Amino acid sequence: MTAVGIIGAGAVGQAVGALLVSTGWCDTVLIASRHGRSADGLVTDLEDMSLLSASSVRAHRAGPSQMGSCDAIVVCPRAQFTNARTTDVRMAGLEANGAAVRHLARELAGYTGPVLMVTNPVDIMSRLFADVSGCTRVWGVGSSTDTARYRLILARMVGVPTDSVHGHVIGEHGDHAVICASSTTIYGRPARIPVQHIREELADRPGRISAGIGRVRSGPAGATVSALAHVLGVMDGVIEMSAPGDTSTYLGMPLRFTAGHPTVCLPTLDRAEARDFAAAEAKLHTAYAQLIATLKEMTHA
Repeated sequence: MTAVGIIGAGAVGQAVGALLVSTGWCDTVLIASRHGRSADGLVTDLEDMSLLSASSVRAHRAGPSQMGSCDAIVVCPRAQFTNARTTDVRMAGLEANGAAVRHLARELAGYTGPVLMVTNPVDIMSRLFADVSGCTRVWGVGSSTDTARYRLILARMVGVPTDSVHGHVIGEHGDHAVICASSTTIYGRPARIPVQHIREELADRPGRISAGIGRVRSGPAGATVSALAHVLGVMDGVIEMSAPGDTSTYLGMPLRFTAGHPTVCLPTLDRAEARDFAAAEAKLHTAYAQLIATLKEMTHA
């Protein structure tokens, strides 16, 4: 019996739940939300989906503290805040989401299974959850979405199938994402990559999705379910996720999973890419320190 917990019944939580019901490789999905009514609603909706699609997956409502026996937990709540940023958009929720993630991390202290963080800024939220909870198997979902978008954009520009493009986007899931152009191949051969054009499209894509349907949901949900399959040993392979680097700062990098066990497999970076990767790490390190200071002030206020 494989059980997956989902904390957060918003756009991404809903989409992850639906994908887990449809793929059918887990048996139980437990749903928690800040407002119990949204968890109840999602459970009821997934029950309908299970019946109508002849799925054996069953959904139930549960609090975060009741998820200790889950095989994996997905953390995707979004605190209430207004995002008016035009740059560093994912950083807008740093303090509000940070307070919510810290609370959840305390509830799940000592959990031994894998935790997948989706809440933005995902690299910082992943580190915060790991530090506060003491959980040792925490990864952030973000760079895999960036990488998929990169491959799709490049394939369309060149006019080739997406599966002929191999490359990575690493570093921050945000404005300091690093496009690994020097190691990108098309049909196994090095290619000339219009990095600036692709960077602009990567930055524009989430906003275009949100403007059309309100929230980005399906892409992150697909990345999350793929990540679950890797961390639970359902499938082996390489996937880009936020993980701790040499300084304990979480940032996106390719991980090769074998039977649920990861090995970092960073591509060779040219000088500019290495500089950008270091800049992303420094930015995330500084932002994390600022968040910790703010959360301490909130605690003592």
